[in-house]
Amino acid sequence: MRRPSPLTDILPRLAVLALALACAGAARAQAPESERASLRLRYGLSSRQGEQVDVGPGLTYSGLTPNDVALTLMGWAGAYLGGQVDLQREAFELREASSRVTGGSLVRGSVGPRGRLSLGPVRLELGAGYGFAQLPLFGGFTSAPVLQRGVRHAALFSGRVVVALPARLQLEARGEVPLTLSAHAADGLKASSSGYVVGAALSYPVVQRNGWTGRLLLDVQQAHDTMELEARGLRSEQRMRRMGLGFEVALAGVGRASRPVDGPRQAFVALSVVDAETGAPLPGAHVRVPSLKTPGTDEELVADAQGQLRVLLPEGSQSAQASVEGYEDATAVATVTGAEESAPVQLRLRKKAPATGSLKVKVVQGKNGVPVPDVKVVSGTALLRTNMVGEVLLEGLAPGPVAVAMSAPGFRATEEAAVVVAGQTSELVVVLSQERKGEQATLVGQIRSARNGRPLVATVTIPQAKVRTRTDKSGTFTARVRGGTYRITLSAPGHRTQTKMVTVREGEQAILNVDLFPRGR
Repeated sequence: MRRPSPLTDILPRLAVLALALACAGAARAQAPESERASLRLRYGLSSRQGEQVDVGPGLTYSGLTPNDVALTLMGWAGAYLGGQVDLQREAFELREASSRVTGGSLVRGSVGPRGRLSLGPVRLELGAGYGFAQLPLFGGFTSAPVLQRGVRHAALFSGRVVVALPARLQLEARGEVPLTLSAHAADGLKASSSGYVVGAALSYPVVQRNGWTGRLLLDVQQAHDTMELEARGLRSEQRMRRMGLGFEVALAGVGRASRPVDGPRQAFVALSVVDAETGAPLPGAHVRVPSLKTPGTDEELVADAQGQLRVLLPEGSQSAQASVEGYEDATAVATVTGAEESAPVQLRLRKKAPATGSLKVKVVQGKNGVPVPDVKVVSGTALLRTNMVGEVLLEGLAPGPVAVAMSAPGFRATEEAAVVVAGQTSELVVVLSQERKGEQATLVGQIRSARNGRPLVATVTIPQAKVRTRTDKSGTFTARVRGGTYRITLSAPGHRTQTKMVTVREGEQAILNVDLFPRGR
């Protein structure tokens, strides 16, 4: 057989790409347009690859052939049940090398009921019925091969998935599998047969008038058929790839995005939801618009990955409200005219202000809890003073831990921590201690060896306070001095002397722990 043409490789990949796009398109919230009836006509090019084992050396039915025609008629009795009739004519040529030996045409068709169901952005159709197909067989080799059309009668099971895409595009993926009831050659000999058909189409509406929609579509399809005469040991197998342009006329029916034939005038409106500050699209936005199914009520739709959606609204001024988590709701008015497409509307949402909380601070003194007025309270950049009952309210604080510092004449300054909860007022009670003038401060500490961490018997000298003391066996010492800053000298046999600067306040206790390093040899 000859080497497959580029189209032979491209068509299956296009079908796979269409299936992938169908899955990706399911992220749209608008349901695909539904119809009451549709008539589709397709004309295009086919690439055939096949063989019959006894045809002879060099004889194939491979290559490109034009005049591939298909007609599909579909009607629906309601929202869920309908029927379909499908007819296809396939041009056919048998070649030896590059020379044409014979040719002709093959026909396949099907008829049967169908059902459909809308699942959010996806419409699913399933069908079962009768399928008829002519398949190529060759005989009569006295002078040249003669095309004998084998016939297959089958119970046909089919399915189609339709998804609405941005820019008013519509994508479908389809497939059918026959369950052979009977098959025979032209001379009546019984045969066995099997096969399948898969395909995809991308359509775009080019005209809409009074409930009718005309769509231009690009269609790809692959069919795989086999036929075998067991009595003669003949087997014919073909793979047909088709690509063609088509036109479909559909009468609008049920469905969210379809136009009723009767009733008030309506038009499509393109809505987009964006950030008011940056203009960036807000995907997944929830948009409420007037319902066509139940007048006087609203329905909620979801914007696509570009923050857009296309809805059908009744004529007049119609409001649309958009909401996104973390943003304030926004409302816009769409002026719907009798035209097929009204002016687009943009809903601009602003981010919500960050949630804050407040902190109520109460300052008291002593064990009796007497309020302390006029205490300076500092938290971040906020500086306030307590009122006559010792209270102050800090507002507009970010949720989480916060540090609060308090100071007042005659009291020791202190700092406390509190937790702020968004939307709530937390409370913090602080007890201030009075400063004790003239009371000595206490300096305590421990001296250890940096070599092994063992306590040292060391000498502690504070020249300004005229204090000289020694540590006990545990290396600890205690000294009482007045408030101020002191230079303290620490020394021990066999270790380097260290000097530390320490500031203490009257009536307070300071801790000084020091590790002395051994002297080098």
